[in-house]
Amino acid sequence: MILQSKLAILADAAKYDASCASSGAAPRDSVGGRGMGSTEGMGICHSYAPDGRCISLLKVLLTNFCQYDCLYCVNRVSSNVPRARFTVQEVVQLTLDFYRRNCIEGLFLSSGIIQSPDYTMEQVVEVARVLREEHDFRGYIHLKTIPDASPELMERAGRHADRLSINVELPTQEGLAALAPQKDGAAITRSMARMAVHIEDARQARREQAHARPVSMPGTTLTRRAAAPHFAPGGQSTQMIVGADATDDRTILATSAGLYGVHRLRRVYYSAFSPIPDAARALPLVAPPTVREHRLYQADWLMRFYGFAHSEIVPANQGGMLALDMDPKLAWAIAHRERFPVNLNTAPRELLLRVPGFGVQTVDRLLAARRVRRLRHADLARLHVPIKKVLPFVEAADYRPGRTLDAADLAARLAPPPAQRGLFD
Repeated sequence: MILQSKLAILADAAKYDASCASSGAAPRDSVGGRGMGSTEGMGICHSYAPDGRCISLLKVLLTNFCQYDCLYCVNRVSSNVPRARFTVQEVVQLTLDFYRRNCIEGLFLSSGIIQSPDYTMEQVVEVARVLREEHDFRGYIHLKTIPDASPELMERAGRHADRLSINVELPTQEGLAALAPQKDGAAITRSMARMAVHIEDARQARREQAHARPVSMPGTTLTRRAAAPHFAPGGQSTQMIVGADATDDRTILATSAGLYGVHRLRRVYYSAFSPIPDAARALPLVAPPTVREHRLYQADWLMRFYGFAHSEIVPANQGGMLALDMDPKLAWAIAHRERFPVNLNTAPRELLLRVPGFGVQTVDRLLAARRVRRLRHADLARLHVPIKKVLPFVEAADYRPGRTLDAADLAARLAPPPAQRGLFD
């Protein structure tokens, strides 16, 4: 099979993996020095880092042959799809060629399981090793790891990659056992735990080195210690499939909260299940509304940056599901009208963050402004916040919401019209 045909098959096969964002890349910029590649600059845009940098990635599988038969996966062993396999050198050459053409700045590499988890992981790691050590490639590398692979291989992966990811696939052990019986949920969590330890150890070593003084011996000049090695400086991420089983949003967010808290994951990605060819009867025939995936991302953001507990976002008396007709922050505010209005001039940061329409940067600007003067209604307009959404929940030096919060139609007035809710796509 010619390389172009392989690329068409294996790039298409990789599109179902959502966990390929590039935040947290190590500074391996080659500008002004030797080496090839960089984690800076612009190319064909595929993903964005939190600081706004665009990182373009070549996103491929090493192979879509797989010995596992996960029911939700289009590349499962029983699936009737075209198959292909790259050699290590082919992936290396593609990465370098696309970089030289200014098409990419990094690589996202995953793979189906062939021969054994160790054999497959060894091939994936070898791609990264060759790029780093033989071609001095300093661009971004994200490796999808295989939890059943040996700890030694996982450690080698972390030395070469900017980010590692291990997909939990489904939010519960019961779901994994039903739809992917060959995968071991306990092995996945053990691998995440090991990665978390390695990542934290590397960060601690670099912190200690940053504060250490240069060493000297009698009769010699001052010398600095060799730099502590990086280990997956972008952290680790994972992906959960939404809608392939009956798991509700409350359980999904509880699983994510546990992953963030216990394993210190950088990101959890949510992928709405998409019906696949020759699907098993155990799978739904219709995909969940894509707005459900969107609401989960919004709820995830509330947990990570806004101080919400997962149990607050989806109360137990709500049937376990996020509302589809409004964002979860607005839904929480309407359900807790007794917490509002919030005084812009006196409220603490954690309460301001719960005002619908306020983002983290907006709150920080409000806090900075109120140190020098009292905030007024006009200040909200200058911040370009959604005034209609914000006003019922705040008060300023010259503004009070009156009975707005008591209005029975508050939810109806603030919820977006059906055409904007994503309910029909």
